[in-house]
Amino acid sequence: MSTYTQILYQIVFSTKHRERTMIKKDRPMLFQYISGVLKKKDCHLYRINGIEDHLHIITDLHPSVALANLVKDIKLSATSLIKETDIFPNFGGWQDGYGAFTYHIDAKNKLIDYVKNQEEHHCVKTYEDEYRKILKEHKIEFDEKYFL
Repeated sequence: MSTYTQILYQIVFSTKHRERTMIKKDRPMLFQYISGVLKKKDCHLYRINGIEDHLHIITDLHPSVALANLVKDIKLSATSLIKETDIFPNFGGWQDGYGAFTYHIDAKNKLIDYVKNQEEHHCVKTYEDEYRKILKEHKIEFDEKYFL
């Protein structure tokens, strides 16, 4: 028997202290690199995008990949790329945690569009407000101290 899964994830994490260090012109290089990390892990990337202070990754995970290990690998390898290429000179690292939310496959296109339009979306809503909304939609209790 084979293993079959269908779990659509939205992974969200920010820069350390939500510093606005990811310069727009160099984000595509970071996104392409993260895409390669996911591909090496046999994960399917549907969309990646973000703004100066955070990223959204829409992906499925290969059944052999643990979510926490994947996020750790993404952050470590992305940090190495950033330091080696100096694409974001003021980058101070990633936040300690992350958010990972699952969605039904029927929500895929809407979710991809949402992530595709991050810059437009954040003209009217902060990362903190967006993240609180996602946490509430998924009925996840959280501590406000992490938003200060």
